[in-house]
Amino acid sequence: MAKNKIRYYCQNCGAEYSQWHGQCKNCGEWNMLGEEVVTKSPSKNTYAKKQDVVNIISLETRKEARIVSPSEELNRVLGGGIVLGAVVLIGGEPGIGKSTLLLQLALKMKRKILYVSGEESASQIKMRADRLNSFQNPDCFLFTETSVEKVIHEAKKLSPDLLIIDSIQTLHSSAIESSAGSVSQIRECAGDIISYAKQTATPVILVGHITKDGHIAGPKILEHMVDVVLNFDGDRNHLFRLLRAYKNRFGSTSEIGIYEMVSQGLKEIKNPSHILITKKQEESSGNAVAVSMEGNRPMLIEIQALVSSSVYGMPQRSATGFDAKRLNMLLAVLEKRAGFPLGAKDVFLNITGGIKIEDPALDLAVMAALLSSNEDVPVSENFCFAGEIGLSGEIRAVAQVEKRILEAEKLGYEKIFVSDMNTFPKRNFSITIEKVGKIERFLDLLF
Repeated sequence: MAKNKIRYYCQNCGAEYSQWHGQCKNCGEWNMLGEEVVTKSPSKNTYAKKQDVVNIISLETRKEARIVSPSEELNRVLGGGIVLGAVVLIGGEPGIGKSTLLLQLALKMKRKILYVSGEESASQIKMRADRLNSFQNPDCFLFTETSVEKVIHEAKKLSPDLLIIDSIQTLHSSAIESSAGSVSQIRECAGDIISYAKQTATPVILVGHITKDGHIAGPKILEHMVDVVLNFDGDRNHLFRLLRAYKNRFGSTSEIGIYEMVSQGLKEIKNPSHILITKKQEESSGNAVAVSMEGNRPMLIEIQALVSSSVYGMPQRSATGFDAKRLNMLLAVLEKRAGFPLGAKDVFLNITGGIKIEDPALDLAVMAALLSSNEDVPVSENFCFAGEIGLSGEIRAVAQVEKRILEAEKLGYEKIFVSDMNTFPKRNFSITIEKVGKIERFLDLLF
């Protein structure tokens, strides 16, 4: 017979307690513990099969079977396609385009798809599908339900090639008496869905809500249970959306997918360098072009800087799309090693397109943009930069520099500044490669 127990779960991190506390001991948040009635149901059969102990050398390496989706950007991030039996969790801000991305995927795939929605009615989804004007997949089925038992029952009856659930926070299990979206409900529903995916080798894509801190809502164990964790982010005031993998058991986590939000949905960006560089009528100070790498994809990104005299006593430091702490470090290096007193000036930095890049190779372009704005001397639009700056003012080598040079050469740039520590095969490049080792030498060559 099932037995009821009362447990207290932190709504921020998912920690479990037997009695109420004002502060969560795990994450330190106050007044986040919620009371839930947990019903212990009889143990279920898990998806794990009985296995024998084997020697790792005797095992044969097998390549995972994958479903190649019609979205090349999604395939890139997942490592070549959707692995059979894999559970993919995708999170993002409300209205960023998660449901649109998955509905486009369901409509364009020439496979049997079951799209489960606990947030919208079937008519609402059909209206969005008509607006997207995508290929109408005759084997795309909708199911508006929030009971995980009914979802799994219909999935077993239909036997789809791909199951999409929007979202995991709206599902509830009859084995748990707490409300949908609670920690225990999310954990129980996720466990049932993973068991179904492993038993039937059916890939499942889950949509996850996020908290105000940007983390996926629910217990942290949810991200450990699934095979792939994707994040769909971007500035809603801009057109571009980035799809990143924070966890991938079947591929790399360094790849990135880029989409553009248009009236017909999400459009894949094949060559982001052409999109992210602003076409200017005349050269202006404070602009520099960085050659960044996201996974194996080189991208040229425009850096904009504004250095002006501070009106108030405390100078302002603002960075959009760039790490603010790293900006402060670069300003300190610029003042200490190059003799530019910027401590009393306001500094604003922006990466165009509303995207966020963490590549340290942006340092050299950021430094060039800051100096250009401070001296009010424009950097040549035919120059680009790829280098990391250390605390002693040295310009350090960056990874995959040859790919960066080839991308800049392909787009018609005349000169690229790199570290003299970088090594690459000697070949005839049409672009001039300027090797620099110290920031002082860089300043002499730049202006």
